[in-house]
Amino acid sequence: MSQRGKSEMKNKSEFLIVFLILIFSFIYASIAYADVLTLPDGLRLVTEENRLVKITLREEAVSEADTLLARSRMLPNINASLTQTFLTYQPEVIFGPQSVPMSEKNFLSYSLSIQQTLYDFKGDASRYESSKLILETKKIDTKRIRNLVSLDFTLIYFDILESEKMVIVAEKEVQRLESHLRDAKNLYDEGVITKNDLFQAEVRLSDVKQRLMAVRNLRAINASRLNSVLARPLKTDVQVMDVKETPSDGLNLDMEKAWELAESQRPEIQIVDTTLKSLDMEEAAKRSEYYPRFFLQGGYDFTENRYQVHEGNWLLTAGINLNLFSGGSTKAEVLKIKQQSLKLFGQRDKLIDEVKLEVEKYILDLKTAREKITVTKDAVGQAEENLRINRVRYSEGVGTATEVLDAVTLLTIAESNLYRSLYDFRRAEAGLVYSIGKDLSELYK
Repeated sequence: MSQRGKSEMKNKSEFLIVFLILIFSFIYASIAYADVLTLPDGLRLVTEENRLVKITLREEAVSEADTLLARSRMLPNINASLTQTFLTYQPEVIFGPQSVPMSEKNFLSYSLSIQQTLYDFKGDASRYESSKLILETKKIDTKRIRNLVSLDFTLIYFDILESEKMVIVAEKEVQRLESHLRDAKNLYDEGVITKNDLFQAEVRLSDVKQRLMAVRNLRAINASRLNSVLARPLKTDVQVMDVKETPSDGLNLDMEKAWELAESQRPEIQIVDTTLKSLDMEEAAKRSEYYPRFFLQGGYDFTENRYQVHEGNWLLTAGINLNLFSGGSTKAEVLKIKQQSLKLFGQRDKLIDEVKLEVEKYILDLKTAREKITVTKDAVGQAEENLRINRVRYSEGVGTATEVLDAVTLLTIAESNLYRSLYDFRRAEAGLVYSIGKDLSELYK
C-alpha cells in the first residue's frame, strides 16, 4: 500500500474514533442529565405517581358514583316484564251444568310501568345535594393529600441535599487531617515533635473517616425514602439538583395575616365546612320523611286471552305515600345528625387552633434559621482563618498539634452549622407554605 493510502486510512480511522467518542459522549450526557431530578420535576411526579394520591383518587371516584346513585332517586323508575305461561289445565268457570273457559291454556303476557315522584318536600333533592357536597370534600381531600405528599417529598429532597453537603464537609475534614498528618510525619522525621502528636492525628483521622461513612449511609437512606415517595424501586439511583436561593416572602408575612390565609385556604378546614353543609342537607332529607310523598305511575299490561274483551290495558295512577309511624327512627336520625354537626363545630375550633400553632411554629423556625445563616456565614470565615494561622504556627514549631486539630474541628462544626441552617430555612419555608394552604408547586416553579 502506498504512503498516501496509508495516510488516508489513518485519517479515516481517526475521524471514525472521534465520531464514536462524540456519539458516546452525547449519549452519556443525555443519560446523566436525565438522571438528575429537580425539585419542580419531582413535585410533578409525586403528585401523579404517589400511592396515597392514587388511593385518594379511587375514593373520589367512589364518591362520584354515590352522587349518581342519589340522583337516580329523582329520575323515573321504569320496569318491564315478559312472561310465557304453560298450564296443565285450561282455566274454566262453572255455570250451572256446564263449564266456560276463562283464559288460554298457554298464553303470553308483558307489561311496562313507569313511576315518577312528583314531590317529596325536597327529600331526594336534599340527598343529591348532600352527596355532591361529600364529593366536594373528597376532591378537597385529594388536594390536601397532593400537597401533603408534596411537603413530604420537599422535606426529603432537602434532607438529601443536606446529607450531600455533610458528605462534602466530612471529605474536606478528611483532607485537612490527612494534610496535617503529612506535616506531622515530616516534623516527626525531623525530630521536632513526639510520637504522641503523630498518634493523635492518626486517631482523629480514623474517627473522621468513620463519620464520613455514616453520612454517606444517611444520604443513601434519604435517597431510598425519596424513591419510596415517588413509588419507585428503593435502590434507584437518585441525583438531585440544588434549589436556587430566592428571597422568602415568609420573612415579611404578618402572623395575623398568615392565620387568616390558613383559615381560608387550608383544605382541612374547607373539608369540615363542606361536611357541615352536607349534614344540613341530610337533615333536610330526613325531615322530609315526616311529610307525604306524591307520585304518578303509568303503564301498559297485555295478557294473551281470546276469551277476554281487552287483552291489553293502559294504567295511570296518582298516589300519596305517608309513613304514619316508624318507631321514632326518623326523629332519632335527625337528632343524630344534629349531634354530628355539633361535634364537627367543636372539631373545627380545635383544628383552627392547631393550624394557627403550626403556622406560628414555621414562621418562628423561618426567622430563627435566617438568623443562624447570618451568624454561621461569619463563623465559617473566622474558622478558616483560625485553621490557617494554627497550621502556619505548627509548621514553624510554635503551635501544638492539639491546636491544629481543634481548629479543624471548629471549621467542620462551622460549615456543618451553616448547611444545617440553610436547609432548616428551606424546610421551614416549605412548611409555612403548606401550613397556610398554598400549593407547594407554585413556590418551586
